[in-house]
Amino acid sequence: MNKPGEVAKKQWIKAGIYLALYILFLIWVKSWMGIILIPFIFDALITRIIKWDWWKHLKNRSMYKFMEWVDAIVCALVAVYFVNIYVFQNYAIPTSSLEKSLLIGDHLYVSKVAYGPRKPMTPLTMPLTQNTFPGGAKSYIDKPQWPYERVKGFGKIKQNEIVVFNYPAGDSLVTNPRYNQQYDYYINLIYPTGKQIYLRTKRSVNPDTLSLLEQRRLFETYYNEGRKYIANNEKEFGRIISRPVDRRENYVKRCVGLPGQTLEIKGGIIYIDGVASQQPKAAQTNYIVTLQHRIPEALREKLQLNFQDLPDTYKPGTYMIPLTVQARDILAEQTGIATEIRPHNPSAAESEWLFPQNMIKQWTIDDYGPIWIPARGETVELTLENLPLYERIIKVYEGNDLDVEDDGTILINGQKATSYTFSMDYYWMMGDNRQNSLDSRFWGYVPEDHIVGRPVFIWLSLDADKKWGQKGKIRWNRMFRSVKKYN
Repeated sequence: MNKPGEVAKKQWIKAGIYLALYILFLIWVKSWMGIILIPFIFDALITRIIKWDWWKHLKNRSMYKFMEWVDAIVCALVAVYFVNIYVFQNYAIPTSSLEKSLLIGDHLYVSKVAYGPRKPMTPLTMPLTQNTFPGGAKSYIDKPQWPYERVKGFGKIKQNEIVVFNYPAGDSLVTNPRYNQQYDYYINLIYPTGKQIYLRTKRSVNPDTLSLLEQRRLFETYYNEGRKYIANNEKEFGRIISRPVDRRENYVKRCVGLPGQTLEIKGGIIYIDGVASQQPKAAQTNYIVTLQHRIPEALREKLQLNFQDLPDTYKPGTYMIPLTVQARDILAEQTGIATEIRPHNPSAAESEWLFPQNMIKQWTIDDYGPIWIPARGETVELTLENLPLYERIIKVYEGNDLDVEDDGTILINGQKATSYTFSMDYYWMMGDNRQNSLDSRFWGYVPEDHIVGRPVFIWLSLDADKKWGQKGKIRWNRMFRSVKKYN
């Protein structure tokens, strides 16, 4: 134990700085429970009543070295835990949904303070993991679960800004890894499976001939049959599990719609409150391309086509290839490569399970809406016609019980409801690879409690199509480039 008079002036100054910074941190996050740690911080820096470094007196050198490593690792993990929650985290682009703005292999510095960091919702989690350890074991403990709170940040989400967020439809999934990354629980599994089962046992039905209540019951049947089948086939799908909000997978998309706005897509162009929104410079769509010859490697790189964009064989023939307007023009100028380049018009089959999955609509990927994006404090009149647009918000995101009686009466928490007032802001996210992006057109609104942060710059960019040591593996021209350039 140190007596205050025995402590050097330099140590007092150091302790004062640390304690001042810690108190400022508590004021910022408004977490007064953290005050209980102040005596321990003071003791570690000044009085030393607790033997914090007891292991340094061990005579066993092996045990001393072991504890030295443990001490360093624990300190590093605690530091990383708080930095990842309140300051920034790394995010790597895994798919081509934002091509050609952000590329597969771009590693982003994501600022948590840009919109204000969330306080921990699932506090007992291993730093540097999102939801699993390498190998698949769960890296967090479900309880306790703390309510959503956000610390004041430097700003708010702006129109067409690129945003990192937790995957909204990631509340439910199956544990078989085969179905985790490429299959959405609702879009690819539950509803299509349930519909197939229903059509095998019932005669085909034309939903357009059904009343709104009958349509609702039909989609409820699809959902229930699909879920029952998947639950009963654990060997194929694994168990059905759920994840808390902050442990769902991180996604990155462009915010094309803000709370309170009305969004519509016509001919692939986004309209906000009736006004056409400017397309990102690097936005790309699919083209049907008839090739006479294989695209040379140099031309492939010039067109910025990665191996996810290209067919497996890539021999002469007709293919669907995502291209920017600039890339399309470059390809068209090449003699002897392509004989036809025409826009691809998405079919009804590609658009069958657009959001909301339980509503009859004549929407497609390129012609969608109009749809109103809910805002905190705003009230909407509820009818059987518009209920599918908002029921996931009411039930899943804002935690209410919702039911529809046989006479069409809507019940929220057991009470008849003709309207609903939203508790959170919601956003509409889309990828720049417009016809190859799993985005809000499929899983709907992104709640404010799912927002993670804003990508600030690319700190590393690796070409996934090249091996280490191969020229161009590291894309030096993208290093430390501001993401704001693409907003």
